[in-house]
Amino acid sequence: MDLTPPALTIRLRRLEEQLGVQLAVRTARGIHLTDEGRRLLEEALDLLEQVETLPERVISEARALRGHVRIVAPFGFGRLHIASIVHDLHRANPDLTVMLTLAENPLAHAAANDVVIHIGEVKDSSLVGYTLAPNDRLVCASPNFVQTLREKLTHPTQLETLPCMCLKENDDTMTRWRFTERADGHVKSSRKGISIRVKGAIASNDGGVITTWTVAGLGVMVRSEWEVAPLLSSGQLVQLLPDWQLASAPVMALVSTRKGMSARLRKFIEAAKQALDPVPWRTMNHPGFRGGPLG
Repeated sequence: MDLTPPALTIRLRRLEEQLGVQLAVRTARGIHLTDEGRRLLEEALDLLEQVETLPERVISEARALRGHVRIVAPFGFGRLHIASIVHDLHRANPDLTVMLTLAENPLAHAAANDVVIHIGEVKDSSLVGYTLAPNDRLVCASPNFVQTLREKLTHPTQLETLPCMCLKENDDTMTRWRFTERADGHVKSSRKGISIRVKGAIASNDGGVITTWTVAGLGVMVRSEWEVAPLLSSGQLVQLLPDWQLASAPVMALVSTRKGMSARLRKFIEAAKQALDPVPWRTMNHPGFRGGPLG
């Protein structure tokens, strides 16, 4: 808005005086909205969204899409899949302006974007999720590392004695992996999950680094299926414990509940679903996928 914080504070105070209610509480940690302030914000955003999408709702569906779509996606998945989806969408709709932002944590940028591409389930009730493609989390290791194991891996608890490549979060290198046993390719609903604590001598906050270390034979990792599929296909990695299931991490398109689903957002989600069907990482021939040496 090209305004200084003091100027915004004055405007907020005037708005509170005009309405006769307190809209925000000011503390040393910042400003927090009251219930009245949150309601005013949500309804005002709804009105702004309606004004912005009015031309789309008036113009016939047959005409080209117009307007702006702001998308935020994870670095790796965004480069590999979302960038090409945006490319094709723009070519088919040249009057549609698309801004694709890649970020380490897309959810942190949800407020500034129309669509968040997220890997995994989300508990945030302010966002509505649309599944774009299925994606499992797999336990993997290099063939050379697997050959060094003294016994075949058949149970998750065996991982507790192995070096595991763990993402370092909140200065904690300990990671818990939760498994559920499969039965004939399906998760046994009657079985309780098994949560194990794994630990490695080296850790990183970057998933790509973890993958590089694992391919080099330094240990075991858990990574998304979409990322390790080419490595499984090429034989650089093999999947371990195929009879056990980790929590899935579907590829989701998240939109705010406060925003109406405009034609351009619907078009992007439809285009993304179409581009990811059939699922690219499941159309490969994976030697070692769902099993392998000592798998």
